[in-house]
Amino acid sequence: MRYTIIGIVIFSGVLILSACRDDDHNISSDHGDLSHIAFDPQPYDLEIPPGWPQMEIPEDNPLTYDGVQLGRRLFFDPVLSVDSSVSCATCHIPEKGFSDNNPVAIGVGGALGDRKTMTLLNVGFNNNGLLWDGRVQTLEEQSLHPIQDPREMNASLDEVINRLQNNSDYQKRFRKAFGINHTEEINSDLLAKALAQFQRIIVAGGNSIFERAMRGEIAFSDAQWNGFEYFFDANLLTLDAECAHCHMSPLFTINEYLNNGITEVERLVDHPDIGRGAVTGRLSDYGKFRTNTLYNWELRNHFMHDGRFETMDDVLDHYISGGHRPSDPDEDNVDLLIYPLNVSETERYELMEFLKTLTDTTFLDNPDLQNPFE
Repeated sequence: MRYTIIGIVIFSGVLILSACRDDDHNISSDHGDLSHIAFDPQPYDLEIPPGWPQMEIPEDNPLTYDGVQLGRRLFFDPVLSVDSSVSCATCHIPEKGFSDNNPVAIGVGGALGDRKTMTLLNVGFNNNGLLWDGRVQTLEEQSLHPIQDPREMNASLDEVINRLQNNSDYQKRFRKAFGINHTEEINSDLLAKALAQFQRIIVAGGNSIFERAMRGEIAFSDAQWNGFEYFFDANLLTLDAECAHCHMSPLFTINEYLNNGITEVERLVDHPDIGRGAVTGRLSDYGKFRTNTLYNWELRNHFMHDGRFETMDDVLDHYISGGHRPSDPDEDNVDLLIYPLNVSETERYELMEFLKTLTDTTFLDNPDLQNPFE
């Protein structure tokens, strides 16, 4: 009887072990499968202010609710940096107009960049390259640069993707956003698409005093109206401040690259940062940088590509003075509309009053632009 019982126990144990091995095999084969999670993409309703151009959105990356929410989470998550200490939002702070108040960008471990963090407000409308020098053409391409830059997030894409593939929350979010069937389908292409979708919804300016006045909802004050005339050269009998040539409405940028004479050099090759020239290889582009939007300038400080001007008053000082122009015409690529201006204190005040009409903080009321971890 004792041997019979032992035999039964051993046989039962073999069955149990066999069953466990079968279960383990099933778990292994199903590991990473996401097909059981619902995939029902819904278009994201992006509101574009009246009179603004339509945003160019790639056919292979349409805005969807789940795509935007995934991008939002990734944007605020330091998991994209080498030591999980820095996120996109570390430098692109919503309350600072999706920029920051530092002269140049500060990355992992306090690493200093050599250029000012650009605002992301209305970045989806930039159709002539991105960043200060236009070296990337799409938001999808641009989104991966900071992750790998040693002075920004300093991470490897392989490591970042591995983290996301092994994060149960991100697994579900990538499935809902892009319909992938397996965790191994999470890749840098989808990471870039999600971040790009989020950045395209960062739209501001439509509720500024300027836009509301243009729609006839409110009226400018006398000072604002006079500043408007100076800015746009709307009255031939008053000051032409030469602003709108580079900061045209409705976006208050022309998406071009110009040398505005902020650097005092006698030769083009002497520019400490050659800007657009590094991209095109043309000497005539040395020292040229993107014209930035003026919307919500009041939310940030330190202006120009190197953050040299701390305040807008400093910026006005530069343009009123006429900047720096080389004595040799062959070395001069400073924009022709940069020259000394005769501006009275009253005119300066009124111009500043108009510039303040470009502030629109209502974008901060959009929950889709806020930190999901708070």
